[in-house]
Amino acid sequence: MYLPRDLVSKLYVHLQSTRHPLSPPVLILVALEPDALCACRILTTLLKHDYIPHKIQPVAGYGDLERIGQELISPMTMNKGGNGGIVVCLGVGGMVDLGTILGLEPEGEEATFGGVEVWVIDSHRPWNLGNVFGGFPLEHVIEEASGSYRSRTPKGVTGGKIDRAYRPGKGGVIVFDDGDIEEDLTAERDAYLALVDMPDIEDDGHESDGTDDESDEDEPSRAGQKRKSWSDQDMGDSGDDNVRPRQKRRSNSSTPIPDSPRPRQRGLMSLRDDYDDEDAMPSGPQPLKKPSARTLRRRLLRLKRQNEGTLRKYYRLGTAYAEPISAVMYCLASELGREDNDLLWLTIVGVSSMELYGKSSAGVAAPVRGSSDSRNSRTATGWFGVRGARIRQLLRDEVRRLNPPALENGKLTSESQGVILTSARSPEDTSIRLSPEPRFLLVRHWSLYDSMLHSPYLASRLKIWNESGLKRLHMLLAKMGVSLVQCKQSYVHMDIQLKRDLRTKLLKYAAQYNLDDLVPRAETDGRDRGGAKDGWGFVRSWGWRATLSAQDVGVILGALLEVGKASAHKRGEVNPFQASQVLEDEDGLQQEQEWVSRFWAAYDSLEDINALKAGVPTAQHLHRAIFRTGSSIISKRQIKHLRAFRMCLVKEGPDVSLFNHPSALTKLALWIGEAIAEQEKDTRGRLSHGGRGTPLVVASLNEKRGVYVVVGTGGGGGPDTTFLDREANKKKKAEREAKVKIRAERRKTKEKIKEEKRAARIAAGEDEDDIDDETESDASDSDSDDDEEDNDTEERYRGYGLNKFGTAFQDVVNETSARVRIDSFEHCVVEVKKEDLGGFLESLSMKTVVG
Repeated sequence: MYLPRDLVSKLYVHLQSTRHPLSPPVLILVALEPDALCACRILTTLLKHDYIPHKIQPVAGYGDLERIGQELISPMTMNKGGNGGIVVCLGVGGMVDLGTILGLEPEGEEATFGGVEVWVIDSHRPWNLGNVFGGFPLEHVIEEASGSYRSRTPKGVTGGKIDRAYRPGKGGVIVFDDGDIEEDLTAERDAYLALVDMPDIEDDGHESDGTDDESDEDEPSRAGQKRKSWSDQDMGDSGDDNVRPRQKRRSNSSTPIPDSPRPRQRGLMSLRDDYDDEDAMPSGPQPLKKPSARTLRRRLLRLKRQNEGTLRKYYRLGTAYAEPISAVMYCLASELGREDNDLLWLTIVGVSSMELYGKSSAGVAAPVRGSSDSRNSRTATGWFGVRGARIRQLLRDEVRRLNPPALENGKLTSESQGVILTSARSPEDTSIRLSPEPRFLLVRHWSLYDSMLHSPYLASRLKIWNESGLKRLHMLLAKMGVSLVQCKQSYVHMDIQLKRDLRTKLLKYAAQYNLDDLVPRAETDGRDRGGAKDGWGFVRSWGWRATLSAQDVGVILGALLEVGKASAHKRGEVNPFQASQVLEDEDGLQQEQEWVSRFWAAYDSLEDINALKAGVPTAQHLHRAIFRTGSSIISKRQIKHLRAFRMCLVKEGPDVSLFNHPSALTKLALWIGEAIAEQEKDTRGRLSHGGRGTPLVVASLNEKRGVYVVVGTGGGGGPDTTFLDREANKKKKAEREAKVKIRAERRKTKEKIKEEKRAARIAAGEDEDDIDDETESDASDSDSDDDEEDNDTEERYRGYGLNKFGTAFQDVVNETSARVRIDSFEHCVVEVKKEDLGGFLESLSMKTVVG
């Protein structure tokens, strides 16, 4: 079931009114990422305000999720002695069948969920359609044969959509819709609902329905098919823990055909009971004879294959990201009238963190930014395109509403005059302000030189990985009038006049070095839309103790999650592996436990500014390692060109162990991918793959476990300014609906002519089944001709630029004997046995990895 955006507070209000001291605590499952962590902080703040007991459970991957289902969630069900309850999934499980993984829908059992209600708030796409349009306990009927699946849905649920008449409490999976389901999944909803109510019929593949079947290469694995993995003897792991858990009932991202539980239905022949009894047929002139059982079977098979094809295409569009879940939780707080600066800041940090990990409407992809001669181009809008720009503008409006600007002698303070904010207004100042943040890294906690040196944006544009790039950086500083001595001291201690003039000088010289997006545009150039401050960042102060930008906090949180707490090294560096190296063993379970312990350090730092500041050295160490490793790979020309993507290996050097964490490896891949994109623009004058840049695969060796961690990033670009532009979407939707009406009228006319011809041929004595076969084939060809052009256009529009590494990885696993562990919630991340990496990459190079 899904909860529409306009009813986002319905379930929480019901929770408020029904909770009491003896109620079971709300169980919150949280992914190990900054956006989910911030969303968890927002939710727990709301629960504490209402005195609702809750328990937080970090989740490292699918294996961990299945274990939690068995140990914590399944015992909550009433049929196992529990009292039911609520489970909230933040960034967890939106792409798989949660009813099965969590043990709430046992195979073959009619009683499901047992009073456990699962709320799903997730930005990963594609949705698992079993969660969206199913996921509810079936209503009891007296005569089982008379109740269809849709007729047994709970009151207040229509086509999977919850309305105001719905009464929570019976259990089920409820997906929080951020607007995508209502806008974009109409065809998938119709196909899914048609399949779950379709009579059972075996498709042996011998019956021709007049359409071409999908090739074996494109056929995804079926529900219940176990993914290949390394053996228990090799990895010391239990079978199911090595793979993403099996899907037994409905589809997931790699098993797209729903196999939903549905009531026993009438057989195919029962549809013709009224016509097979010759004694019951009236005498005299007969109307047109009803289709034979063979004809009905053909029609049913064709309809089934069409609907399965619709779902298959949706699941194979590629992975993407929708609205950050911290923004959805802030929407909930706003509906409840609870918004304040603390919750707004958590939302801003969560939204800002998405860009750090390359999570956009094109999936995990390196950012592709507009150049000076294409400021109005499709890619010039940056991260998340139109949708991202709207979210950021809403956040800026909220900042102004909750933090009115201060006046000094009747004039606005410095935050509106283009100066990077580094201090609070007063010892008690905890306000959020807008600041013209440049694309530097941790500028308040580093020297200006180091901040510029480790900025992925500057590194890619100036090519800082070689001597020529460093000379360009030095020349830029020289033109700005900043000496190396000055810029290598701490930024907060730089000359005040230099800091005041920094933005103006950057704007003056940035265009000469292809750095148009380095700082927000000046308000006088007409692009600021009346003081809207497009492109400005967010800064918060904690009195005199600290002033941090949202980007700074996102970088620190990520480092705490990926590296953990670290002690200072004698040379000023940080050794992040003192604890984690000892804990890693063959099966990786203790490694995941270490990742979970890091979650609590990051979680606590959101409310403890001293702990957050203590994480700055860890963040600096991580990004020094990214710069060193990325520069080495590019300088030594270690990037190989394969058919569908480029790839490189990280298997030696002082920082190898650091990149065994998938998120750290993803940041490295994004750094390299952005550099490659700029190289392509310089050498070819354009980006490859239709302006999206080249996809990249980066693999890091974990020598202790004998595996490679592999991440695949898209080329960037994608449907940022088209797919997520709601106005354009609505216009295209209206055009499609008009075409559907025209085709419906055309088909009605063809059906009438066909029936007349059929009646004439039957009267002439021809065999009825042969006539039915011929007419069914003709109808299928006609329908295919009508739909082919529109379907191709729609699929290209929806899937343009999306990261398809998830489906490509699964296809390789199904086709080869490579031992692969698929456990991450990011489907573009896998682990491959060291000996199997060559064959895995060879097979992967033949797949489509970007839409």
